Amino acid sequence: LRRNGSASRGARRSGVSDPAGVRLESWQDDDGPLTEKRVMGFLEREGYEVAVYAYREGTVFEEHTHPHDKCEAVLGGFFLVTVGGVAYEMKPGDLLYIPAGTPHSAEVVGRRTVVSLDGTRW
Repeated sequence: LRRNGSASRGARRSGVSDPAGVRLESWQDDDGPLTEKRVMGFLEREGYEVAVYAYREGTVFEEHTHPHDKCEAVLGGFFLVTVGGVAYEMKPGDLLYIPAGTPHSAEVVGRRTVVSLDGTRW
């Protein structure tokens, strides 16, 4: 997993940014327990409309784009999101910010169902 120790959005999260504007952040212990309600509230305060999804083993999303900024937050399972040749191996507590128009693909890794909060900033 790609991370560094610097804060990318306030002092609460460590994160990694890529040239394309994609940013990976990780829920920290001092953020409190990792729950759907807490993460959803955090994303909503950042201006995202949030939907909850469950993706089963074998789910694959071919490369695609979205016309709006997105944030994918993993609550359960493991999700591999690839952007511009960079693979983000997401685990519970990881949030991946993807700017509008950025080509990316995704797939469930392993046998566990991925529970995800999908944020869209209109």
